[in-house]
Amino acid sequence: MNLLPKATTDFTQIDYWDSFFKKRGKKAFEWYGEYPELCGILHKYIRPRDKILVIGCGNSSLSSDLYDVGYKQIMNIDVSGVVIKQMKAKGKNRPGLEYQKMDATNTTFADGEFNVVLDKGTLDAMMPDSSPETLKRIDKLFAEVDRVLAPLGRYICVSLLQHHILLRLANHCSELGWMLRICRCHEAEHKSDDSGGFVFPVFVVVCTKLKSLAGTNSVLEVCLCPEQVQRMATVEDAMAAVKAMQDTALVCSGLNRCNIANTGEVVVELSRPGDVSPRYTITVADSPNAKDVTRMKFAAFIVPQGREREWLFGTPEGRQVLLENSGFDRLAVIRLHREHKYENLKAVQDETAETV
Repeated sequence: MNLLPKATTDFTQIDYWDSFFKKRGKKAFEWYGEYPELCGILHKYIRPRDKILVIGCGNSSLSSDLYDVGYKQIMNIDVSGVVIKQMKAKGKNRPGLEYQKMDATNTTFADGEFNVVLDKGTLDAMMPDSSPETLKRIDKLFAEVDRVLAPLGRYICVSLLQHHILLRLANHCSELGWMLRICRCHEAEHKSDDSGGFVFPVFVVVCTKLKSLAGTNSVLEVCLCPEQVQRMATVEDAMAAVKAMQDTALVCSGLNRCNIANTGEVVVELSRPGDVSPRYTITVADSPNAKDVTRMKFAAFIVPQGREREWLFGTPEGRQVLLENSGFDRLAVIRLHREHKYENLKAVQDETAETV
């Protein structure tokens, strides 16, 4: 059954979504993770007493999960009458969990009625490109979010943050003087990886409605690592940080699907936020004798600091010899950089474990 559209613009059509939910039935379709993967970030920015508006709710169980852990004022809207009927039936025993058929660009709610507008994949679905028609629709969405949010309210958007989407969202927040923080949701990515799907970085963008003050710049922050927030000077800096994560994920997902022996090596650099030079350089080499990618044996080799320029570690030919001697089909050669300090081997293993 073909449940996903053949063209991304299908996502913006109401009849597509009605057809989608009829085919899908009662099974939930979760964009970019479910409550267990998203709750760590959502609980930081949503208080139990907040009044929440979920736009483009679909048949996701996220709202009911939030309700069951103490969030009792949740209004859900969607353009699909089919899904709203389904969800009303599901939520009939949860007072305060409401569903209405409504367009997020033209709601009937009062000004400043909500503390949080929660968007899981809706912005991505509504903005497949940057055509004038699309931008007009997105500007209406942002204006409506601004209108229904109370002062200090948060627009929380779960997104893959394609370039054109992040650019429009960041510029919008900058124009209004809103604070914008981009958080990476590793848990959602790990679930996608476990299910065998193509792994895209998943981001939760928190836009806080602040009063615009003349002569002040809006605050722009990126939190790409847990508990590590970095202030960005410009929108371009934030976009570069996000793109680096997306490019790395693309490479890593590609490695899961092919042998690269005939095309050379893959190089990934790891840097700490704010560092000018990379902290690690990881070079991946494959054996030409490995035919079945799904059965390749993999290992990582940490080069002792100071020896990274030796022939065995610093050249493609040397790394092939190292790979052959290791007895594995794929080898990630991890080189340390002399300008950085490393506590010990265990610390290096811990620091590179997630990437490797």
